Amino acid sequence: MFGERKKLYLCENELLACSDMNTAKEIIRYMELLRNDKQREVLMGFFKTGEGEYGEGDAFLGLKVPQTREVVKGVWKEYPLNEVPELLMNKWHEVRLCGLLILVAKFEKLATKRLENEVEAIKGRDEIVTMYLQYAEQANNWDLVDLSVPKILGSWLLLPSQLGDKNYKQKVLDELAHSNNLWRQRMSMVCTWQTSQAGDPSWCLRYAEMHLHHPHDLMHKAVGWMLREMGKRVSMELLRAFLRQHVHEMPRTTLRYAIEKMDEAERREWMKS
Repeated sequence: MFGERKKLYLCENELLACSDMNTAKEIIRYMELLRNDKQREVLMGFFKTGEGEYGEGDAFLGLKVPQTREVVKGVWKEYPLNEVPELLMNKWHEVRLCGLLILVAKFEKLATKRLENEVEAIKGRDEIVTMYLQYAEQANNWDLVDLSVPKILGSWLLLPSQLGDKNYKQKVLDELAHSNNLWRQRMSMVCTWQTSQAGDPSWCLRYAEMHLHHPHDLMHKAVGWMLREMGKRVSMELLRAFLRQHVHEMPRTTLRYAIEKMDEAERREWMKS
């Protein structure tokens, strides 16, 4: 009991100095103090870390996402970009999430309307995207991908870049889509959430078709989810046209996710197909 109180005391006092943490080692030490073994067991089951599962071998501290966000909130403004890779390469799932969310926060700061075309902001965004792609495989579970890729890579697709034009950006996504890594493949699909939000369906339709026959259930869900968002944000008629073309070949999970926003009668008709 005394040990637990001492641990809590340390955590609370370190939280006061959270904004002073400017190295990866300091952040990792702080997050390790928050370790919760009971919650850790829950997370390891939820994120399928058992032998042969998609998250096999991943290590958790047992932190909830709001706890990690609190760390990010306290450090991201002054945290050096060159310290982020050490977080991304860490064995702890939550530490890697912290690194990814720091990149998200830094990217969003440089992606405001005022800075959209500012040369130094463009350079800064490109640097973050380059780092994100370099360490993409460290986002090795669906939550790490989904909480980061739309706001970094998805936003980058819509913004000016010194790295290249739309054709270059499409090449980047194509390389992710054609890789042998599940998480890179998911990135190419889930980043289209942002482009659909902006009213551009082309990215979603391209990668939905590309991943339509993917063997993994996580990709079936991702494709269906992004199609649903495209229909909701851009055009339900475009979604229906895609379904009419592919309904007989798409996985049932993909179809079920894609039609979630339709009324019950229409959903039944699509499922019969």
